[in-house]
Amino acid sequence: MIDTGRRILIGRVHGAFGVRGELKIESFSEPPQSLLKYAPLTLRDGRGNERELDNIRGRVAAKGLVMTIPGIEDRDSAEALRGAELYVPRSVLPPPAPGEYYWVDLEGLDVVTIDGVVLGRVSHLVSTGVNDVLVVEGERERMIPFKEPDYVTSVDFDAGRITVDWDPEF
Repeated sequence: MIDTGRRILIGRVHGAFGVRGELKIESFSEPPQSLLKYAPLTLRDGRGNERELDNIRGRVAAKGLVMTIPGIEDRDSAEALRGAELYVPRSVLPPPAPGEYYWVDLEGLDVVTIDGVVLGRVSHLVSTGVNDVLVVEGERERMIPFKEPDYVTSVDFDAGRITVDWDPEF
């Protein structure tokens, strides 16, 4: 079962844009400007303080998004948010297309081989540029390419399990 109450990291503040408090945003959504459509967004600064953002405005710029949020009126205030993260509730995201997954939905699933050997649980995923990789924590850490059907043979959210064609000794 997919946990729709979780939050997804959808962007990061890279610093100030100009002198009027605008923020340079790295968007993790596709296309990048779709980040501006999601609500509510939660801003979490480097100290762990969070606030829900309302009435944000933004536009596409040459190197990402530029966003304006209420209460940030000058360059110093914007620069103070460098590194802050933007989160969105999983429940507001559209369902993935068949055969596609949100990484957050895969995290925490058990990983077993086609022979029933339990390898552990998905800690997180990383992108290598070639393909995504499951990082599986068990009696030891394993990195398994998320390549269907070569290595990942099934993803069963109801059972909370990913089945892989993987040598447990590797």
